Amino acid sequence: MESDGAKFSRRKVLKALRAIPLAPFLLSRSAEDAASPTASQPRPAARLELIPPSLVTDQIILDVRGAVENAGHSERDFSISIYFDKESPATQVYAKKSRIPAHASVCIDCRRPTNGWVGRHRLILVAASGREQVRAEREIEVLESDYRSTDTIGGAWVDLLHWSEAEARYYNAALRKLTCDDWRQQIRSMHSIGMDVVVIQEVFRNQAYYGTNTIAKTGYRGEAFYPSALFPGRVHIACHDPLETILSEADRLHMSVFPGVGMYAWFDYTTPSLEWHKKVAAELWHRYGHHPSFYGWYVSEEVGGSLIPSQGEKAKERYRQEIIAFFGEFQSFCRRLAPEKPVMLAPNTFGLRNSQEVWPHVLKHVDIICPFGFGRMPKGDLSAQQAAQVWQTMCHETGSHLWMDMETFVFQGKALVPRPIEGIVQSLHRFRNFEKIICYEYSGIFNSPESTLKPGGPSTVALYRDYQRYLRSLNLGAQGKFR
Repeated sequence: MESDGAKFSRRKVLKALRAIPLAPFLLSRSAEDAASPTASQPRPAARLELIPPSLVTDQIILDVRGAVENAGHSERDFSISIYFDKESPATQVYAKKSRIPAHASVCIDCRRPTNGWVGRHRLILVAASGREQVRAEREIEVLESDYRSTDTIGGAWVDLLHWSEAEARYYNAALRKLTCDDWRQQIRSMHSIGMDVVVIQEVFRNQAYYGTNTIAKTGYRGEAFYPSALFPGRVHIACHDPLETILSEADRLHMSVFPGVGMYAWFDYTTPSLEWHKKVAAELWHRYGHHPSFYGWYVSEEVGGSLIPSQGEKAKERYRQEIIAFFGEFQSFCRRLAPEKPVMLAPNTFGLRNSQEVWPHVLKHVDIICPFGFGRMPKGDLSAQQAAQVWQTMCHETGSHLWMDMETFVFQGKALVPRPIEGIVQSLHRFRNFEKIICYEYSGIFNSPESTLKPGGPSTVALYRDYQRYLRSLNLGAQGKFR
């Protein structure tokens, strides 16, 4: 199955960004300056993403997405091909001719089953215009399996600083002290155990909530975790720019990073929230989009599986229409920025029986849905297995990718502490219909013995070693080491 996206103009993106009303967001400099592509390094003219990224099994449909940009000052014709392992007519899996306007890009999107692809391979995108040629490559390792899942944790959330001091009682103080070198060490440690998808929980901190905040009237006063030009506030942590640090280290290790576009306000998908998310997504792309590891957009605000806000039934219909409209517009905006990058949302799965007719309208505009909370289903709700099947059915209908946000913590009072390895392995083996399992979270729950600082203490090192032993038991890498 092949489908092509529309052509997107960088000039149109900037024009649209500038047209977004600035008040009442208390900008420290103009949105035009913040959005200027000259503020970042040049992005590659050809880009390629795989959904899901390696490691995968031979039981999934691989979504191969690319983008080709015409950086010239006049319209040009391109011949675009995608090859499997080597460039030859016999290995071509996609071909297209496209006329791309100046300063615009075209999206390439094709899906292929991985059945028969066991082993290590390359997907190669080649775009030629006259004598000029641009290229992009991605490696994929495919395991033989009877299930979609690899039985491993393929990635994890990282908290630059956890939102709740009570939950992060044992590790927030240490997270504040992590230097840029410490963050590089954290990313290397994730890579060493195959957690190659990094989801940054949020790039702004703002403890406000849907239905009770006054941001639209009084302005946004959240604090950034990176040197944002949009808003003046900064979270006080040791690393000046953890996003640049994480992305640059992930580049070196061929990992995939989702910057968390948030936090405007928890569970808030109103029009002001949408406009805020557009501004932040544009700044992230123009500041960090040159990094090969910049994988997609994670929307941090979360949502309940019931799609009913805390205000109850009286606000249900309005809330559902807001979230449908939000993702319809936000996905479209992100595709104008970078047509190959997926949008991901991680809802809980509680109350799903009450919203099955609504979720497909949301999922049409969410590339990856990554639900959590299967181990904590309320009494009287669907069972965990039933909920997983409902998500899979809806994703099959809408073409969305189903990943799992697996909880690797347990509560000790209100504090999060590492979950015993037996429970983690049980969940991995229980939920094998998810094409990718990532976990919440790495920060404060796992730590390599080699890490200089170990947020969360000795129990996190014990879990890291326990998970290493589990990986060795799978015999996935040479000499028992996970590749």
